[in-house]
Amino acid sequence: MRSRCAALLGLALAAPPAAADPFEDFGTAMKYGLPLAAAVCAADQHRLEDFAVRGALQAALVWGLKEYFDGTPISRRPNGEGKGFPSGHTAAAFFGAADLAGKCFDDKPLAGAAAYGAAGLTGWSRIESGAHTPEQAWTGALIGLSLGAASFGIGTDKVSFSIGMKF
Repeated sequence: MRSRCAALLGLALAAPPAAADPFEDFGTAMKYGLPLAAAVCAADQHRLEDFAVRGALQAALVWGLKEYFDGTPISRRPNGEGKGFPSGHTAAAFFGAADLAGKCFDDKPLAGAAAYGAAGLTGWSRIESGAHTPEQAWTGALIGLSLGAASFGIGTDKVSFSIGMKF
């Protein structure tokens, strides 16, 4: 089960670029790849319902904040467009990374570090591409990390919060 998660993470990290900027493409691949790898692990561990609820909440929170703050200075992207607060790419990547590190790679700290590193590079790619400010990326990271590390206990008998990467 964990080997499948690691294999999916490896495939996501090795995804070929589809457009002109490979770094930006990497960030987009991690937006989908990290949560996908975490979903496979969640299914293997019979906690897919909890994962899905937390994922939907993460997406709804990001979307709601983008709508609420649209037209305000905090939401203005470096390229001048709106709906930049918070970074959805970064939130999704950190959501997947936190779930993987805390629930799937809890006994493999280097795998957890790789997942968090890929999520961090996703945030950096969004800043580097001019799609987000550092504040927008950090906020997305905090949202994703918080909901990815949480467990609402749906389908189980416990609620928890686990960051992962024990050394």
